[in-house]
Amino acid sequence: MPAPLRLGLAGLGTVGVGVVRIVQRHADLIAARAGRPVQVIAVSARDAARDRGVDLSAYAWEADPVALARRDDIDLFVEVMGGSEGPARLATEAAIDAGKDVVTANKALLAHHGQALAEAAETAGRVIRFEAAVAGGIPVIKALTEGLAGNRIGRVMGVMNGTCNYILTRMESAGLPYETVFEEARQLGYLEADPNLDVGGIDAGHKLSLLAAIAFGTRVSFDRVELEGIGKVSIDDIRHAADLGFRIKLLGVAQMTGRGLEQRMTPCLVPADSPLGQLQGGTNMVVLEGDAVGQIVLRGPGAGEGPTASAVMADVIDLARGVRLPTFGQPATSLVEPVAAAAATPAPHYLRMTLLDKPGALAKIATELGAAGISIDRMRQTQHQGAHAPVLIVTHKAAPQDVAHAMTRFAGTGVLVGEPVAIRIEEV
Repeated sequence: MPAPLRLGLAGLGTVGVGVVRIVQRHADLIAARAGRPVQVIAVSARDAARDRGVDLSAYAWEADPVALARRDDIDLFVEVMGGSEGPARLATEAAIDAGKDVVTANKALLAHHGQALAEAAETAGRVIRFEAAVAGGIPVIKALTEGLAGNRIGRVMGVMNGTCNYILTRMESAGLPYETVFEEARQLGYLEADPNLDVGGIDAGHKLSLLAAIAFGTRVSFDRVELEGIGKVSIDDIRHAADLGFRIKLLGVAQMTGRGLEQRMTPCLVPADSPLGQLQGGTNMVVLEGDAVGQIVLRGPGAGEGPTASAVMADVIDLARGVRLPTFGQPATSLVEPVAAAAATPAPHYLRMTLLDKPGALAKIATELGAAGISIDRMRQTQHQGAHAPVLIVTHKAAPQDVAHAMTRFAGTGVLVGEPVAIRIEEV
């Protein structure tokens, strides 16, 4: 039997403990599949005394993850601490400098420093793998870098934050407002320490930027992702969307256009009977569209101990087998700086507004839409609220900038009450 692959594991939270459990529970299975044993040699975390429910007595302990990364008796540094700066970044850089390969679950680190880390690793003849950083247990990185390597990718799309999907589906199923379900998710421990990473779309935006880099051969450009969280999605919009045959999702979309790379992570309406529309709870889904293969739909758990540790171990076993690929599927120096393009692809839009209940009010709104070149597909007036008339409109395909222009023009009609709402309907 060849020599074992020796791991240094930095981070003993949910994912790190999951990795230890898999290594301990499936040692023989892993050795058979990898062609060599995989062993944890040393670990690092903030609190050595904490009971984590697994036996760590056989492993050396390092208080400093940088020291762990530099140990001579490890071959592979596994980073599951999280964070784009501080110990995670320093330890990853130290591991590469010390001649170690790296497996990480850290999407924030790669979204902010992926290009520099990839270039450093490839210059040193090292490998960075990050299956666990995107969509938990779904093998989407492997699908893009290996299974679909012969395709020109047209679009990457998906629901990539389970917490947001839980909140939106719970709002619909229970008829509860956003604030109530947000607090419920917090009590259940579903939210990050900084909730805006989840509900603000940042976490999912990190993941989208990594997928876009692989799909389109570009440098990671998270700072150019159009971000809008779910905080403004009301229970009224969820109910109205359902009545119209849609569901609201925090949807990531990346596509290369003639103007440049579109990357957006925003609330969208999707058909309720589509795979994305049927996605419930904390599950993730990624849709990949290639010129040869057509559309591929990958669905599975997007977080949690088992799914994320499973993805970490997939990378570890690949490296044990000798599978070595560039970080983003092609040499980092060949990745091009993307031209950022604001979302301009035409799409139908859902519009909700409240009008004064007086003759000609709706005609004025229709006139402004027509002046912006937007035609109406469907329109519905819901139950009156005193002197106010709630109105729903579904447009035919329209450019986002035309919709935005019409929305600003509504204010000058004198018939609008409050702020109108516009949400893109994504064709999936």
